Amino acid sequence: MDRFDTMRVFIRVVEQRSFTQAAQDLGLPRSTATDAIKQLETRLGVRLLQRTTRTVSPTLDGEAYYRRCLVILGDIEDAEAAFAGAKPRGLLRVDVQGTLARRFVLPGLPMFLARYPDLELFMGEGDRWVDLVREGVDCVLRVGEPRDTDMVARRVAMLAEVTCASPAYLAEFGVPTSIETLQGHRMVGFRSSATGALLPLEFIKDGVARNVTLPTKLSVTGAETYSAAARLGLGLIQAPRYNLEADLERGTLVEVLPDHPPAPSPVSLLYPRNRQLSPRVRVFIDWLVEVFADAGRSA
Repeated sequence: MDRFDTMRVFIRVVEQRSFTQAAQDLGLPRSTATDAIKQLETRLGVRLLQRTTRTVSPTLDGEAYYRRCLVILGDIEDAEAAFAGAKPRGLLRVDVQGTLARRFVLPGLPMFLARYPDLELFMGEGDRWVDLVREGVDCVLRVGEPRDTDMVARRVAMLAEVTCASPAYLAEFGVPTSIETLQGHRMVGFRSSATGALLPLEFIKDGVARNVTLPTKLSVTGAETYSAAARLGLGLIQAPRYNLEADLERGTLVEVLPDHPPAPSPVSLLYPRNRQLSPRVRVFIDWLVEVFADAGRSA
């Protein structure tokens, strides 16, 4: 195993806090990963990792060496990609919210993968918070204001939001004509997957955002369940318009208070601040910016 391969093993051990998991990620026997790190520590003359029966963590020297390895391997990838005809290669791991993946990402993937035939894409799907470094994920695509200051956030779109309910719900509770007439209505609650807090409805009036929390019989954490509950007449919801377009066209959901829409939601790509972008991540980010720009022009 050469020095660069050893660096890659060391990086994964630090990020996974486990020799076993790092070896699995890299397709190596655990003994090979263990021996590589032992030889590395011997060559450098320092202890890089603290080992216990349950976990592995970097020493101060190990943390410094880890950061240098990230820079060195990133520089190597950039240098190789700079030559004429060189294209990004290898496994790209991303995490995308399911509705975003199906609406925006998947339709253009055949063209993207044809453009970069040496790339392999692993796309996780979920709304949960992802520890990019620990889980070996290169970047995530999320809706909402980024809160993780350890991540670099690149905004790629602003999604229009809509307030709506089912015809059956409006027949029972009436059609609200102003924010003030929402008294007596109820909402399907949506809880933050990060905090568990119930998110209020938001309305823009005279350029100012007003939050309204209505009684709820049901609260959920999933986008698909949220819209399904609205179709069943369980309350008002607010969601990105693109996700409800089919319902609005069919009449299974009806937009209300269109003069006081919620503020649009930002869509951002997040990636670790302490990592130099690899060529494969860079081309994926640039491609997604194109995807959302085209979607905005056609909207």
